[in-house]
Amino acid sequence: MKKRRLEIAVLSDVHLGSSACHAEELITYLSSIDPKILILNGDIFDAKKMHNNYFPTSHLKVIKKIFAIASKGTIIHFITSSRDEPFCTIDGIYMGSIKVSNSLTLKLNGKNTLFFHGDIFDFSFRHSHWFLNFGGVGFDVLLRLSKLKTKTLRLFGKKNKPYENPELEHGERDPVQIARFEHNVAKMAIEQHYDHVVCGHSHYPNKKVIETRKGECLYLNSGDWVKHMTALEYSFKRWKLYHYENDKLASFYMDEELKSMDINELIGTITQNKASKAQKKRKYLDKN
Repeated sequence: MKKRRLEIAVLSDVHLGSSACHAEELITYLSSIDPKILILNGDIFDAKKMHNNYFPTSHLKVIKKIFAIASKGTIIHFITSSRDEPFCTIDGIYMGSIKVSNSLTLKLNGKNTLFFHGDIFDFSFRHSHWFLNFGGVGFDVLLRLSKLKTKTLRLFGKKNKPYENPELEHGERDPVQIARFEHNVAKMAIEQHYDHVVCGHSHYPNKKVIETRKGECLYLNSGDWVKHMTALEYSFKRWKLYHYENDKLASFYMDEELKSMDINELIGTITQNKASKAQKKRKYLDKN
């Protein structure tokens, strides 16, 4: 069956390594799309759960599938969060067509669009939005403070709140906190002149225009693969929320390529593709 072609697909809050992760459904979704860009917007892994030696085969298949997508030329941006602990120290690193970073900015159809996970707005940082009065520097400071806070809490055996437990049902979360989170994210985006802002963290999929005294922006949240099984998709100059449960065709997609390629082959293919592109570019520059 033909895959759906997308300009961008955004996933967040997968929580690989947690028993709450819907890995099989995620593999099916990834097998049904052919994106030019795949953005993994934080909490893809769950470092704390992984320490408990829980990482089933289906979760490994998700990683394998992501490498398979990259090996076919899709650009992958892995935006880290506090739960992606092993990767937080390698900001700006490339591995073939995969880039690891803290945030990402793209211009889509003339719209300045910011991608970041959102954990810098953990609700214990009640007044964190004041840092944003310092523009881009303030945003960088918040990113660093978020990392420092996570490390400090870990030293004292504590965790970030309120979303430290991905198994929590949405009904047990405070809608007031979710609304505050959405407003703070939008306020930050507007003050830094972004038209669209894309995040995760709250596990609450949403697409809405948020207004402040200084303007408005389109707020987008990709939800999670713990409860909602949602993603964001950008195509034909517009964003839409994807809901796995509403996709009647998803169950028909099977992934034969995963059976024939091992993870080392996939990594090799990714790096070879990158090297081939660089070689072609050098030849073109030499001729001109």
